[in-house]
Amino acid sequence: MNNLYVYCEIEDGVVADVSLELLTKGRSLATALNCGLEAIAIGHKLDNVGGQVFPYGVDTLHLFDDARLSPYTSLPHAAILTKLFGREKPQIALMGATSIGRDLGPRVSSALGSGLTADCTSLEIGGHEEKKENKVYTNLLYQIRPAFGGNIVATIINPDCRPQMATVREGVMKREIHDPSYKGEIKRYDASLYVSDADFTVNVISRRMEKSKVNIKGASIIVAGGYGVGSKENFRLLYELAAVIGGEVGASRAAVDAGFAEHERQIGQTGVTVRPKLYIACGISGQIQHIAGMQESSIIISVNNDPNAPIHAIADYNIVGSVEDVLPKMIKYYKKNTK
Repeated sequence: MNNLYVYCEIEDGVVADVSLELLTKGRSLATALNCGLEAIAIGHKLDNVGGQVFPYGVDTLHLFDDARLSPYTSLPHAAILTKLFGREKPQIALMGATSIGRDLGPRVSSALGSGLTADCTSLEIGGHEEKKENKVYTNLLYQIRPAFGGNIVATIINPDCRPQMATVREGVMKREIHDPSYKGEIKRYDASLYVSDADFTVNVISRRMEKSKVNIKGASIIVAGGYGVGSKENFRLLYELAAVIGGEVGASRAAVDAGFAEHERQIGQTGVTVRPKLYIACGISGQIQHIAGMQESSIIISVNNDPNAPIHAIADYNIVGSVEDVLPKMIKYYKKNTK
């Protein structure tokens, strides 16, 4: 009881990256709280899940293996989590801010009356003093996320209701093995005791899945453009530079909205979160919404003709100048000096 639970998304027996990132963060939070870390796997053919999650420090794996539970549908997964949480009473429950997590999380939190903070970018443990009621709370989950269009960063707490539930965006947490030889306990459940026939009113007849052709999240070098690039034609300079240095092209939301780049290349609060070794920001002003998605980059180079652009404040190297003038020179010299 009162442990930390992570719902694991699974596709073809493989645990999603966002779930492994949450297990990494969950392990550190559970250690701070001196409690156990527990994972939940719901689906079919889950025999290999334990080997995937235990190295991340999972103490207990709750396994619901039933052919009817895969692929994901809302009602049976929500029914299982609601009943499991109602019985086990976790103090914290986490899931990814994906299409599944955004569907599942609100259903479970509503059924339990616990509340939910969506799209968190950071999670911490801390205390809180309620002066009006003269109450002091300890070991609360600080659920941190951008708010009001990204203009502020809000820290949200849930002092009284349990579990403290949050969804977390993919890529904002680091994914790290805790101990390759770590072994936990597997608890297997009869799913039929947690679901009813009414939960299977929706039947998935067929599925079509296409992998993204753009690997922004996994790129070690990203050349990103903003509205300041000026046009779709100027964006070709970014593609040329990326090709020379072996990188991928990203974009801010303003550039995507202007039609300069595809949505799958969008980086930031409403796009993907990246952690490349090198991030070259071209014509990007540096609004908090975009910075939230790339501030963990190892090295940031900003190219902007505005010397007071906010992006310069977080960049390691600043180049003040227009994209049209600077990028052709970078392309020329990278070609000359790259083997």
